Amino acid sequence: MKKYSYAFYRRDAKTLARDLIGAVLVHRRRGREYRARIVETEAYVGPHDLASHSSKGRTKRTEVMFGPAGHAYVYLIYGMHEMFNIVAGKRNSGQAILVRSAEPLDGLQADLSGPGRLTRGLGITRSVNGMDLTGDTLYVLRDSDARPRIRKARRIGVEYEGKWQYRLLRFYDAKSKAVTKR
Repeated sequence: MKKYSYAFYRRDAKTLARDLIGAVLVHRRRGREYRARIVETEAYVGPHDLASHSSKGRTKRTEVMFGPAGHAYVYLIYGMHEMFNIVAGKRNSGQAILVRSAEPLDGLQADLSGPGRLTRGLGITRSVNGMDLTGDTLYVLRDSDARPRIRKARRIGVEYEGKWQYRLLRFYDAKSKAVTKR
């Protein structure tokens, strides 16, 4: 397996969200390596996407979304769940991919079906917000043996955003039991 480079992340969020299905997310912390296969993602395609945090403009919270691709964007929602996103596209484009679900690997005993469970199970916190995903702590590997059956659907939890609730910007592996909603 090979670690993805910046060039992989510099693509538009929709393409990247699809291509992350089947990749392996790795988080090294406290002397342990946690690995999981990504099986569900959602694309947030920039400031014109009303469901995206970047639609509110540049703030302290969203600044990382406008930075270089290939960095982590981690935020707290509902005061309890940390959400792990990957910044995509060109600098200043405000694009990101929410990693919604994954399948644990290497004997990891964790339920990673849902973005809050995923971050909890892999130990991803806001402390890694802005982290370079080409480094050695948090990164994504290409698994050429992965053969996901990719499907697309509407994003979850954006029903309040008018036409954006109908966009098919969620991608998932139809073979995975860790997918949150089919």
